[in-house]
Amino acid sequence: MSEQGSPGRERLHTYLNDHLAGSVAAIELLDDLIEHHSEDRFGKIFRDLRDEIEADQETLRNLIRKLGAKESAVRKAGAWLAEKFSRVKIGDADDSAELLQALEGLALGISGKQLLWRSLAAIEANFPALQGSDFMISVSWKSARTISLSASKGCACKWYAKRFARRSSE
Repeated sequence: MSEQGSPGRERLHTYLNDHLAGSVAAIELLDDLIEHHSEDRFGKIFRDLRDEIEADQETLRNLIRKLGAKESAVRKAGAWLAEKFSRVKIGDADDSAELLQALEGLALGISGKQLLWRSLAAIEANFPALQGSDFMISVSWKSARTISLSASKGCACKWYAKRFARRSSE
């Protein structure tokens, strides 16, 4: 069997398309967060993260093309739709609890992105099309730290304070 049609190559195509779809959902979520937080301390963080994810998308698209695969419109549409449904749970991004949930979702995505880049760096010797690619590992560590600090210093503290204030008044 040729490398072009190998099961490993097909799984890699799927893996890259899954991450591309995840980035679509992340950008949709960030667009909503930017709209709600354009003037506060989170606005710049969300805009910077959105720019970073757009750069990741371009890297993923280039890798998919270099591997001779196609972008999965179905996966991207599914991710877009899933993000819209997540707004039912997350609710109003102005509320501390909902903002915390959104930040946790972004943190999970960033963790997945870190694993993506590390995994691709580990297997690039087996896939000539991957060789010489910049897998942006250091950028994703920076964004993970930024989101984590934002969650712990900002909305998480306010949310817990409100929650415990309500309990003590009952």
